[in-house]
Amino acid sequence: MQVHALDLNDFCEENYTLIGVHTTLEDYKLAFLLNSHLKTGFHRASYSLDFSNTAEDVSFSIYDYTNKEYDFEWYLIANSCSQEVKLNSSGLLQSTETKTYLIKEKKKVDFFIKIVGETDRSYITKTIDKINAINQVVTSYQVDTNTLKSKDFLIF
Repeated sequence: MQVHALDLNDFCEENYTLIGVHTTLEDYKLAFLLNSHLKTGFHRASYSLDFSNTAEDVSFSIYDYTNKEYDFEWYLIANSCSQEVKLNSSGLLQSTETKTYLIKEKKKVDFFIKIVGETDRSYITKTIDKINAINQVVTSYQVDTNTLKSKDFLIF
């Protein structure tokens, strides 16, 4: 008798392109500029990427947009979350700010744009060129998802 084994990863494989964006802008300002330059319709999602552990609770903002013409789902995801932690000391410093990263190996990336769907190389290149044309964006580029250790955080 022949035995067939199924791997769970075969069902969870999601085809997406990831673009890293370096900027000092706030998430809502970047979403507005992307809407202006790319003719997208990013809006704040009704959910966030929330993670809890024993030390802290973190939440990463998400903006989403669905392109019905090409059947793409776009997500603008913050790579960092800052939190103020109150200290128990009675000294001058009463609190400190900690920063947590969604993708730890890409700490210099401020935002990720995740495009879910079958995209061709020229479409992604044109999109990156339009993002780089925004004055407040330092740079943007395609991120190789195969090199990311924590890419599971991008599946939602």
